[in-house]
Amino acid sequence: MKLKNCTALIAATLCLAGPAAGLAQDSAPAVQKVTAATPAPKLLVVVAVDQFSADLFAEYRSHFTGGLARLASGVVFPAGYQAHGATETCPGHSTILTGNHPAHTGIIANNYYDLSAARADKKLYCAEDETAPGSSSKEYVASIDHLLVPTLGDLMKARDPKAQVVSVAGKDRAAIMMGGRRADELMWLTPKGLTGFKGVTLSPTAQQASAAIAAAIAEPRPGLTLPADCASHDIAIPLDTGGTVGTGRFARDGGDFRRFKASPEADGAVLATAAALRQVRKMGEGSGTDLLIVGLSATDYVGHGFGTEGSEMCLQMMSLDRELGDFFAQLDATGIDYEVALTADHGGHDMPERNRQNAWPGAQRVDPALDADAMGKAVAEELGLPQPLLYGDGPFGDMYLAKSLTPEQRRAALAALVARYRAHPQVEAVVTGEELAQWPISKRAPDVWSLMDKLRASYNPERSGDFIVVLKPRVTPIPESGVGYVATHGSVWDYDRRVPILFWRKGLIGFEQPNAVMTVDILPTLAAQIGLPVDRTKIDGRCLDLISGPDDSCR
Repeated sequence: MKLKNCTALIAATLCLAGPAAGLAQDSAPAVQKVTAATPAPKLLVVVAVDQFSADLFAEYRSHFTGGLARLASGVVFPAGYQAHGATETCPGHSTILTGNHPAHTGIIANNYYDLSAARADKKLYCAEDETAPGSSSKEYVASIDHLLVPTLGDLMKARDPKAQVVSVAGKDRAAIMMGGRRADELMWLTPKGLTGFKGVTLSPTAQQASAAIAAAIAEPRPGLTLPADCASHDIAIPLDTGGTVGTGRFARDGGDFRRFKASPEADGAVLATAAALRQVRKMGEGSGTDLLIVGLSATDYVGHGFGTEGSEMCLQMMSLDRELGDFFAQLDATGIDYEVALTADHGGHDMPERNRQNAWPGAQRVDPALDADAMGKAVAEELGLPQPLLYGDGPFGDMYLAKSLTPEQRRAALAALVARYRAHPQVEAVVTGEELAQWPISKRAPDVWSLMDKLRASYNPERSGDFIVVLKPRVTPIPESGVGYVATHGSVWDYDRRVPILFWRKGLIGFEQPNAVMTVDILPTLAAQIGLPVDRTKIDGRCLDLISGPDDSCR
């Protein structure tokens, strides 16, 4: 989607907002080197690319020529970490602009269980209001109620109510967990275009964008042309349920939202919307600093649906680089002094079938017997306990014992379940909630964290399970590969924890710091850039000095 030329369907509609406001680029003052004394940027742009692992960044870095190449010329932390153990979308996004681990944000997983919930469905989606009448974890009302801490935008609005905060994303949990409670506009993609919180009417510009996106979804799309750089990735991998992945080009039928959101077109729609909202709201043109948040979800859908090493991901990486380049070019044309931070909510791992072809024969899929329902049923029958005995969102992660158990039954069930899980050859460890409650949150660099350190950073005593199951490395927690879902993330291992953290601003002298930092460091770093006081006792992160040499941006 060529944003600056407004040639694509969605961008053409958004161009009705009028020409970009602000200073023309050729009339802007000469770029000055950024120092600790440089005034705060007028616009912060925070981009989260879902499932953009440090491995993907490293693999494609030499091929980038657009927006990602620009960011790679800035301040680069290639060894960033989503330090916690539950490396899923919701927990990861909750760390980026709060400065806190999931243990403190309360967002311990995409889904967790509250067996005391009033409704029949005890599973809770991380970004829902479970008290909404008739709701379930699948048919839910989106809400930010589960987030326990403020975001950067919330803190900016508390200091200056005139500060503008806009959050646009491909997924609701991305827009919500980064946007916070006080965002002026907050929205995400749906089959009908864009939507926001129930009862909140989209602004005229957002409605225009929504209509354009809906029209684009309704149109069929031919396949993309495979660049020469992607030719080596063009290898078909058979699926257990029939068909193949690895050679896709993102062709789709009209109205196919599932394929739309798992394509570069979805990221282009989000970026076009963000650009239009910035333009109409004149963000970055006032006396203070505004915050524009962009959540790009297509990389995650591509990773899940096709794996991380096929032609599909190569096309996605090339497109993401180009789309971000067009987006930054439009910002450049305004003359606004803006600063970008880009990272990811988690990493990801390729499908085991391709791993086995490419020098990792030990990669495997999970045994269905490890699923919470199956394990709970087996132990309940063995001990003569009532069913259902065990609740969990799959074969690993947080596991919850039924509330109906007596203390004696509970002890017996816990001992039997822990022993059964630990005996399975695909299980690395099982840790109880009692053990984690006594373990301090680590203050060390995340690359040296123990297994307990990782799990503790995701543990919240009010929401976490009675015990947590950890699968061994490269055990994909999907029993069989099928269309739309062949690979995933969520483990404690570094391929899921490691993400790039990149900062760029005109005049900011680039450097690379390969030592491990964390996504919880982003909030205090950006807060320092705009002179926003942060109570360091209430966050887990630290400010990263973005100025090369003896000067210090963490003022």
